[in-house]
This record gives sequence, C-alpha cells and structure tokens, in this order.
Amino acid sequence: MKPITIVMMTESHPDSSAFIDSLEKAESVHQIIFLKQSSTEGRDLSDNPACEMRALELDSPLGANLAEILGEVASDYALLVLPGPGVVLGQRALERFLSVAVDTGAAMVYSDFLDDAGGEISGHPLIDYQTGSIRDSFDFGSVLLLDKKKADEAFRRHGNIEPDLRFGGLYDLRLKLSIDFEIRRIPEPLYTRVPVDRRASGERQFDYVDPRQREYQIEMESVATRHLKRIGAYLAPEFEPLPEAADDFALAASVVIPVRNRERTVREAVLSALSQQASFDFNVIVVDNHSTDRTSEILSELSKEHENLVHLIPNRRDLGIGGCWNVAVFSDYCGRYAVQLDSDDLYSGADTLEKMIAKFNEGPYAMVIGSYTIVDFDLKEIPPGLIDHREWTRENGRNNALRINGLGAPRGFLVPVLRQTGLPNTSYGEDYAAALRISRSYEIGRIYESIYYARRWEGNSDAALPLATSNRYDSYKDGVRTIELLARKRLNDGEMGRA
Repeated sequence: MKPITIVMMTESHPDSSAFIDSLEKAESVHQIIFLKQSSTEGRDLSDNPACEMRALELDSPLGANLAEILGEVASDYALLVLPGPGVVLGQRALERFLSVAVDTGAAMVYSDFLDDAGGEISGHPLIDYQTGSIRDSFDFGSVLLLDKKKADEAFRRHGNIEPDLRFGGLYDLRLKLSIDFEIRRIPEPLYTRVPVDRRASGERQFDYVDPRQREYQIEMESVATRHLKRIGAYLAPEFEPLPEAADDFALAASVVIPVRNRERTVREAVLSALSQQASFDFNVIVVDNHSTDRTSEILSELSKEHENLVHLIPNRRDLGIGGCWNVAVFSDYCGRYAVQLDSDDLYSGADTLEKMIAKFNEGPYAMVIGSYTIVDFDLKEIPPGLIDHREWTRENGRNNALRINGLGAPRGFLVPVLRQTGLPNTSYGEDYAAALRISRSYEIGRIYESIYYARRWEGNSDAALPLATSNRYDSYKDGVRTIELLARKRLNDGEMGRA
C-alpha cells in the first residue's frame, strides 16, 4: 500500500486542481479524502489522478470528528491540508515530508513554505515546536504529516478527542502527541500558499480576546487545561501567602516608565503619570535607556518642574526593557508597589493609580493587572477597543495563562515579590515571563474596567513586525512557557519549593 493519505477540505479548496496537479504522479499517495460539511456542494471526482479519491461528509471536520477522519486512513501517514486557499506542493515535497518522518520517528511533521501574494513570492519560515508551545495559535502552516500509528497510540494512552469539541480536535490531538512523541519542523519551504491573513502583527495579536471568539476560547482553554492535568503541570487555585514585608519603602507606589528615543510621546506619558490623584505618596521613575533623540532633554526639563519625577540613566548599555525595570525596582527610589506605563501610552484617567493600589489592598495579591482600550495616536478608539482579558478566572487563570499570549495592562507588582526574581533582560515578553513566575506561587488580582490607553501608531515596536522578528518573539515566549511548565511539573512532583 502507498504510505500517504491526503485529507483536505473541499470548501477551503474549491478549486483543488492546482494542488492535485502538484502531486505529479502521486507515487506515494494511496488516496485523497475530501472533507465536506453537510451544506457543501458535492464535487466531481471523476477526473482522478493515479490514486483513489472520495468525499467524506462530517459536521465538524476539525473538531471531534477528526478521530473519525483518521479512522478512515488506511495508510501509514495522513497529510492534512488545513483550511486556507491555494496550496501547491513543491518539488518532491511528499517524499521529503515522508523521509523526515521516517528518519526521525516524529509523530507530526510540518515545514516552512512560500507565500504567493499576487505573484510575488517570498519565504515564510516557521519556528520549532517546544515543550511550552501549547498555545492554540501556534503556526504550523497549511500542511501537516501525521504518523497514523502514533496518533492511534496517543488516543489509546490519553483518551480520544472529546465528543463536544467543535474547533479543538487538532489542537487536542497535537497536545496528546507531544507528550510521548516528537513534533518536528522541516526548515525548508515544501509548498507555496496564498496568504490568508495579511493584517499587520499589531492587528492580529488581539484576536484571542475578540468577544466574537469567546466560544472558541472557552473550548481551547478546556483542551489546554486537560493537557496540563495529564502532564502534571496543572495548578489548583491554592496560593502561597505573601512574604513578610522585609523592605522599608519610603513611598507606597511608583509608576515605572522605561524609555528609549520617544521624544514624540514621553512628555505626555510622564505627565499622565504625574497627574494621578492618589490618597498615598507616589513617584514616577523614568529609566532613560541612553536615548539619542530629545527624550533625555525633555525628561531633564520635567524633573526640574516635578520633585516626584525620578530620571534615571543606567550605568549599563546592555539593557532591554526588563533590565530597565530592574534598575527601577531595585533602586532606593521604588515604592512598595510598582505600576507600569509604557512611554507611548497613557493612563485613561487621574484615578488609575488609585484603582490599582486599591485592588492590591483587596488582596492578598502579588500582582494586579488592569484592562485597557486600544486607541490611535489622537486617542480615538480603534478595533478591537477594550481589552479586558475576561478569560482570566481565579480558578484557572494561571493555567490558561500558559495558552494565551498576554495578560493585559497596566501591570502592577508587589515589589518585595518582584525583587525575588526580577524581570528577564529582554525587550519583549519580559512582563509575561514575570507574571507567569509570580502566578505559579501567588494570586493575581484583575481590574476589568478600562483604566489605560494603549496607543497604536507607526512608532509602536509591535505595530507591524517583520516576520523574522515576530518569529523570534513567539519562539521566546514559547521558551518562557517551557521553563514555567517544567517548573510547575517539578513543583507538583515535590522537587522544588512553592514560593
């Protein structure tokens, strides 16, 4: 029997002739299974290549029915062509997929590809799969090769796909495969596809908090939580008491603003922080990371006018945003609570800081995270608007945090806790890493009303990331998740202390 069965969606590929032509003589293809939903028109399968073609009608092809689909696969491997138009296999692509799967014993193999944007061809590299790559948004591209026997074994060991899943069948399967088997990327472009989502990175990053996707997110959270329980990394809603206050703080709170070369926005950000009306003493610590524009001059002028503005320039020149945060947090100027404000953002009112510290006092919380509104440079609300992360719950928030890409803003820290570990010296994901570490031991409080304006403009560091940068950031966050996931497993196994 030929080793590969191809499985693809008819409604995602209404014209499959180019794809079928790319199979050449289909020497390794046993059959092609076209998946269609009940509302889909039937297709003419009379013009067959040198393999069997048939249609399989299912209600939810990428949900619970995925196990049924794989049950129809008689060959050793299934090549899944995921929803999305215009996939064309490259030269000897099937042979390459197959040889890598056989040589490595991987249960799932995916590859880089080429984008065809109106005839303009460009490379689209992906990133390697890690232990912590458990987010449902991980990009595998459009083509996956599954080892049928290993998929069957994963179902035997860890249970079949839950019957109520509408969206998460493939997500559930690959998490189960990852427990015992390897998921391998081939760093070669083995096919070409038409890009489906051409939005900039700054627009795509909030898809998971879109209220229209709430049902999807609930299902994915359920799948991820069951996975964490299977591998021993799930944390029950039981939290450590906060450490005794060993440090003496002259102030209750500090607003921390790391900055480099933000002459256009830093004055507004600093004045937003200084204008806070609070029932306690606070200061504003701006860590100026050796700016080369007028940022330092602006801060120097403001510090002469406001005695509670602290303008720090680090001695080191190798600091990212996290390193600048450490300069502020470990300084004698820092208050008991440190609250974030980015140098191009604003607090939405004069009571933001008051609300953050009030939430701490409701605790005990080691960290408090607010909600924010996406606005343009002129503070006009733009889609998706309010980002309130209502997916967070006390019962499961710190587990679901391993699945999603961010936790919200503004972020406030209990400084004695933050000083235990500090922040990673990076300029992306440093706050996410700190939040994961804190949530492992302590409870995080949430504010679900908007108290912060996140400005989107051409100068944002994440407004429109190049693919290479986006990949580097995603890989870093997956690495952070890997570290945290392994730590939680060791914690549950009694191999390390809880706080």
